[in-house]
Amino acid sequence: MLLRFFTGLREARVPVSLREYLTLLQAMESDLADKRVEEFYFLARTVLVKDESHLDRFDRVFAAVFKGLETLGEAVEPAAIPEEWLRKLAEKYLTEEEKAELKALGWDKLFETLKQRLAEQKGRHQGGSKWIGTGGTSPFGAYGYNPEGIRIGQDGNRKFRAVKVWDRREFKDLDDSRELGTRSIRVALRRLRRFARTGAAEELDLDGTIRESARKGFIDVRLRPERRNAVKVLLFLDVGGSMDWHVELAEELFSAARSEFKHFAHYYFHNCPYEAVWTQNHRHHDERIPLLDVIRTYPSDYRVVFVGDASMSPYEIAHPGGSVEHWNEEAGEVWLGRVLDHFPKAVWLNPVPAEHWAYTQSIGMVRRIVSDRMFPLTLEGLDGAMRALLR
Repeated sequence: MLLRFFTGLREARVPVSLREYLTLLQAMESDLADKRVEEFYFLARTVLVKDESHLDRFDRVFAAVFKGLETLGEAVEPAAIPEEWLRKLAEKYLTEEEKAELKALGWDKLFETLKQRLAEQKGRHQGGSKWIGTGGTSPFGAYGYNPEGIRIGQDGNRKFRAVKVWDRREFKDLDDSRELGTRSIRVALRRLRRFARTGAAEELDLDGTIRESARKGFIDVRLRPERRNAVKVLLFLDVGGSMDWHVELAEELFSAARSEFKHFAHYYFHNCPYEAVWTQNHRHHDERIPLLDVIRTYPSDYRVVFVGDASMSPYEIAHPGGSVEHWNEEAGEVWLGRVLDHFPKAVWLNPVPAEHWAYTQSIGMVRRIVSDRMFPLTLEGLDGAMRALLR
């Protein structure tokens, strides 16, 4: 628990060093805390906190780690092993040879078999190869392995093999106020600029004012429309699943795009755009926006930028019903085609390094659909994408 306390402080950005941690352990060996949590609190704060601005973070971490304890002895007493830990121990370990022997059922057979299992199964199963269960090689369930399956009741991705997820999934909005570590992304986005003076005349035209005043013999104040970037951008952001690994980079791009473009709108999707998108991830189950409405709302002079790793089951792109979250009546490539038909200037930014694209079938499929206008989410890739959008 003390080690968890130390790592928790580091994660909360309280600058504690290993030397200070060892000093705390030495003080405890000398029984300076008198084995009471309250005394230990003051001892730890004295040893570990060097700046009063960190006291609040220290208190939050301390409360989370030592909640409910009255003596330090309780922190090291044996506790019952949680049931979920024991269940995890029952998960099968499969060698690469054993994994290769498992065969995928195929899309139609997979759902036909699931309906049959739901009708026949009466109880919980662990470690098997047939029933809906956990820790086995069945294509239905959680915490097991199968080349293609339907994930049911699992807290997240493990093998990235599921073609369908039978769970309600929650995503977080990207932070558009995030401070960028560098200005590099903004500089790259500035290539996508075409200035024009449109709208109401609200800006002082100094040259025009001087010219007209000299010509007329009295002060004639002239105004003109503000010079703005006339490029309009529509941003589609993939969230959840394997994109969780790229959230920081996606947030930096999102923040930069909002600050650079006056005419800007964004929508979220998961893996592949389908018949609906959304603008708030915490309400994406309730407030979904038909993709056709988005296409009809924005004129075709908008530049479209997709941001996603394009790493998914090929069924999600090519097959009706392929979405892992719901039953889509039309394949993902159909909806992507509709967007690209309406917005001819579109690119796809992929946070996966370009040298790895060949190892994922779905990346190749999406790359073909966007007419090879997929670029890595790097400064060089951003520069190439902005050039493509300006052609």
